[in-house]
Amino acid sequence: MLRATTTATGVESPAGLARLLDAHAYLTDDGLATACFLALRMRRPLFLEGEAGVGKTELAKCLAAVLGAPLIRLQCYEGLDAAHALYDWDFARQLLHLKAAEAAGAADAARLEGELYDRRFLIARPLLAALETQPSVLLVDEIDRGDDEFEAFLLETLSDYAISVPELGTIRAQTPPVVVVTSNRTREVHDALKRRCIYHWLEHPSFDREVAILLRRLPHCGQSLAAQVAGVAGRLRSAGLVKPPGIAETLDWTEALLTLGARDLDPGLAAASLGALLKHREDQVSVLRDGLLRHE
Repeated sequence: MLRATTTATGVESPAGLARLLDAHAYLTDDGLATACFLALRMRRPLFLEGEAGVGKTELAKCLAAVLGAPLIRLQCYEGLDAAHALYDWDFARQLLHLKAAEAAGAADAARLEGELYDRRFLIARPLLAALETQPSVLLVDEIDRGDDEFEAFLLETLSDYAISVPELGTIRAQTPPVVVVTSNRTREVHDALKRRCIYHWLEHPSFDREVAILLRRLPHCGQSLAAQVAGVAGRLRSAGLVKPPGIAETLDWTEALLTLGARDLDPGLAAASLGALLKHREDQVSVLRDGLLRHE
């Protein structure tokens, strides 16, 4: 495997980046490799949209491995605010410092107050941690689960790559982090944020690419089983299920089948391990009723 010593500016072409990602077992198509390359070279956030399980988060992890940078993840959710994304003061440590200073006989109140708001008492949440870590990959995961207000705040932060802390001043990134923003499109993300980014819609993989992914990620999987699983997965994605399987579920299902000793897609083992592939009872009932697990 290639050592992760590449820099964002050291990637010379989309094909070169694809090879580096391939060394970390992430197989891209031309469109995705080009979007990643442009985001790196233009220092723009990469906005990945697509259904759950198509590999958006995994791409951020592999980019971090390729660049030799820590992955800093901000998981979005309803009600997420700036305090949870930016920074917080360590009140417990501040109180201990205050008590220790008082016990030592500190009499300068102004100096003591200034010490309480020193950088050592500041807890860096994901956004601040990403600005202070050189280099880093910031993953803003599932932005569509956050609120409109947080979107606006994130847009401001990514525009300047700086954060203002009233007690300390402005903290600015010397080198902007590589930013990957993902969305499962449970709601529309505002155009203002998308305009700031390089956008790419991540599709479910083609049959050939899914077979290649299975063989790459699961070396003990044979060509026959990989092809049969990919064929079933592709058919289920067009079957009108509540939650069609993504590549993450396909990998889990194949691993489950291998754990059960399958070399081919045995109907009994396929049905018994269906919970690794489909996560909704209605989908499982529909698939079993209609015989959709039979490989062709």
